[in-house]
Amino acid sequence: MKKNRGKILLIFATFALSIYSLYPTYLANSFDNEIIGLKGSDSSKYIEENEESMREAKNNRLKLGLDLQGGIRVVLEVEISKLLEDLAKNKDDQFYKILNSVKEEAQTSDASIIDLFYQKFIQQNIRLARYYGSLRDEDEVIIERLKSESEKAIDRAIEIVRNRVDQYGVSEPSIQKLGSRRIIVELPGVSKENEVRQLLQGTALLEFKLMKDPEIIYKTIEAIDKLLAKNGNLSADSSTQKSEAKQAGTLESLISNDSAAANLVDKTPEQLQKEHPFLFLVRPNQEGSGESYVSEKDKSKVDRILSRADIKSIIPSDMSFYWSSKQMFINEGIKYFGLFGLKKNAELTGAVIEDAQATIDPNFNQPIVTMEMNSEGSREWARITGANIKKRMAIVLDNSVFSAPVIQGKITGGRSQIEGMENIDEAHLLEIILKAGALPAPVEIMEQRSVGPSLGEDSIAAGTNSILIAFLVIILFMIMYYSTGGVISSISLLINTLFIFAVLAAFKGTLTLPGIAGIVLSIGMAVDANVLIYERIREELDSGKGLRISVDTGYTKAFSAIFDANLTTFFSGLILYQFGTGPVQGFALTLMMGVAANLFTAIIITKVTFQYLLDRGVSKINFG
Repeated sequence: MKKNRGKILLIFATFALSIYSLYPTYLANSFDNEIIGLKGSDSSKYIEENEESMREAKNNRLKLGLDLQGGIRVVLEVEISKLLEDLAKNKDDQFYKILNSVKEEAQTSDASIIDLFYQKFIQQNIRLARYYGSLRDEDEVIIERLKSESEKAIDRAIEIVRNRVDQYGVSEPSIQKLGSRRIIVELPGVSKENEVRQLLQGTALLEFKLMKDPEIIYKTIEAIDKLLAKNGNLSADSSTQKSEAKQAGTLESLISNDSAAANLVDKTPEQLQKEHPFLFLVRPNQEGSGESYVSEKDKSKVDRILSRADIKSIIPSDMSFYWSSKQMFINEGIKYFGLFGLKKNAELTGAVIEDAQATIDPNFNQPIVTMEMNSEGSREWARITGANIKKRMAIVLDNSVFSAPVIQGKITGGRSQIEGMENIDEAHLLEIILKAGALPAPVEIMEQRSVGPSLGEDSIAAGTNSILIAFLVIILFMIMYYSTGGVISSISLLINTLFIFAVLAAFKGTLTLPGIAGIVLSIGMAVDANVLIYERIREELDSGKGLRISVDTGYTKAFSAIFDANLTTFFSGLILYQFGTGPVQGFALTLMMGVAANLFTAIIITKVTFQYLLDRGVSKINFG
């Protein structure tokens, strides 16, 4: 047994990790079943008490695909032809004739619209410089520029869609680019088709909003904190909120001269949560820049508090709170988002922006974004910036703050420079956001499919039944044909399937119907490996060799055939995953996981089991 000690430890460690990876799935299902049995206030109370555990279990559970969970799948197409039209100058009948011809051809072709567009110009012997750039520009230069603008338009559309989906509150959405101009959006658990259509096709709203004075923001936060501490809870029903709002009085009456935020350092977490329930969730920036920080798990709690009637009554009428679009920083593995107090009314909208460009400042070697406005925007921008020097101007897209730079001085001419990005990638993202209001390429819904919950349940049942039937048939065959060896291979088969689901959960993969097909196929391949081994063992036993020698020889001789078969299957799955899309990738992923698990269970687990039995003095193992 000593020589197998390392293998036994590896088996137990792998098994323990598998249980650990799948435990959140079990926990999430337990929470769901518990909520189903509760009603009204009991359900709300249970969710509030277990919110953090439920979120963590949901984030780490085995994800189900749209075909199993139900939801909506939408294929969007970015209208690059509209972008080409908007970028062109001196448009005439010839230009529109070419553009309309490209539109018709694009409906039946997956080729790039830019390439189709260029081919039409070549066929008619017309230079692109007639409509784009200067007369001295070569066609190749113009095409590269148009392709760059096309890619940026798609990136912009993806960013806007992702931002809206995040705000809509869809869990585990999938947003990916398809080809040169399409975007696939999968929204599990969503059933309202009209809302989704409006969400995805609505015009992006880019706004510039001034941040309120930091002192007013922090005093408002303190006022909320005092009201919550006075009431002794973080939630109340509507009638209670209205009565509390009357007792609360004005903002000024709730704020003392001693800042609560200044006395938090010496508090224990328990004291802080009891005495300062809002400041326990919302941590003001110590430098007094105006924003506060909230952990990802507390965002929903803060939203519920800010939506209460008594809380709304003490927030200044011209101010609203907005979340940052992405985390501000990560501390001890926890993401923290920014909470900004901004003026409700926008100073300007994105309609005035003509161009934005991410680049590196040659003087300080720092990433910056330059922004150009039209004549109307330039006049307003000069007035706004001149009247608000040293104040912060937030760039807000669909009610999410993407950046909040400080106005350093009056900006004339409509050309601004935004600093403070950590890297050039962040600068490129801000460029995309700023261009959301300039030269928009409309997004059209090409396909929208809804998978109802009943279909999802039927799919889950069908997939589960297919796995169970496959298991039952294979296990019965193995036990009847190989007797004791068949029992051991059946146990390894169960462990093999456990490993596949555990790896999917650990790497946040998604289980789909094609994925289940891959698992069923890998089950068959796992049995194939056992059959090869057992047949080799039987051959050795028939030749008169001892049981231990026959087992060792059987595994040695079968290894090359098993390894070659699984390796070629793995590479086939790898090719399918690399070049396939959607369902094909789901099938290939579980197939590759199954192949890896097959080698481990068929070669290591079953062999260690036989050697353990032999070391314990078992003199006979029946292989049929």
